[in-house]
Amino acid sequence: MNNIYIIGAAATPVAEHYGRSLADLASEALRTAFAATPALVASRVGALYVANALGDRLAAQGQLGAYLAAAVGLRGVPAFRVEAAGASGGVAIQQAAQAIAAGAAEVAVVLGAEKVTDHLDAAVEAALALAADAEAEAIHGLTLTAQWAMLMRRYMHQYGYPAEAFAPFPINAHANAAKNPQALYRFPISADKYRKAGMVASPLNMLDCSSVADGAACLILASERVAREVAAARDLLVRLAGVAVATDAPALGLRADPLDLAAARASAHIALGRAHLGLSEVQVFELSDPHGIAAALALEAMGYYARGEAPRHAADGAIAPTGRTPIASAGGYKARGDVAGASGVYQVVELLRQLRGVAGASQVPDARVALAQCLGGVGTTAATCVLVAEHERQA
Repeated sequence: MNNIYIIGAAATPVAEHYGRSLADLASEALRTAFAATPALVASRVGALYVANALGDRLAAQGQLGAYLAAAVGLRGVPAFRVEAAGASGGVAIQQAAQAIAAGAAEVAVVLGAEKVTDHLDAAVEAALALAADAEAEAIHGLTLTAQWAMLMRRYMHQYGYPAEAFAPFPINAHANAAKNPQALYRFPISADKYRKAGMVASPLNMLDCSSVADGAACLILASERVAREVAAARDLLVRLAGVAVATDAPALGLRADPLDLAAARASAHIALGRAHLGLSEVQVFELSDPHGIAAALALEAMGYYARGEAPRHAADGAIAPTGRTPIASAGGYKARGDVAGASGVYQVVELLRQLRGVAGASQVPDARVALAQCLGGVGTTAATCVLVAEHERQA
């Protein structure tokens, strides 16, 4: 693709923001992103893409593109809501990148926002279940959590693991979230606490299930000309080197192999191909990890580990900040909090901190290439973004 850069980024803390509205959270994220990019004026924005999965169901608000454009001070700008369940953020980034590549805009804003905690659990679960196949699955009361639980049970049976083998995924997420002031759960957990946690959907327990919460994140994408114009002389530029979206059947029963996240594999390989990079060149990752099984299947689908091997590598420290495939460096879905359609935008904001070397205690050493992948439903839609940090330019 044409060179496209991310020149601004910001996110609100993930929390139960009972006293705040969707528009309020979105406005904070956008204002903070523009404040960090003082050379760019809002009048240069040519398009706004709103990543949101649940707004019409839980916020009772349609036309979120126009609604949030007016709320954040971009009235009149072409604005669109992008919905692909949990992959909405990644798909919105793809749409913004395509607009810039096509010359339809030189600057595009991606705004991910969700507001869910004003509703009871049953209403939230019903809204999340819209990502499943309505006729084959949701009508029978099958939730996304139950589907991941079935996949975990199948994985345990097929590869001979106990449920405790997935403990390293939430343990790593919580260890990193404890150092992230924007995370929902800023405390560590232990293997013993994991073993004793109550069941949610067997074999998934409370410490292997993420919580859906409120938040907003903003990215400002620009053409190379604008990026170099507004960046300070010694700024480290981050290029969106590749982005791709792939899909699979929503119903697990229609897939030849339910443990193969085919869309995750396809989107990652296409995005890396567009970036002219190989698997081994990625140094830090953000994945859809509402449960350990989701992260394990994604890593295996992309080709980082052989099938049935991801839990063993996680136990050996491979997913920690100093490991071979560091994930959830800001807490991931499990501990940072699951922000539904905004998750893909949060992932890129967090990876930008890694590439700029400002991730604090969870910094991955010398990270220069990063990969973000968000999934809609149980791997039905997969959106992958590959980011590359370019060397600082001399003044």
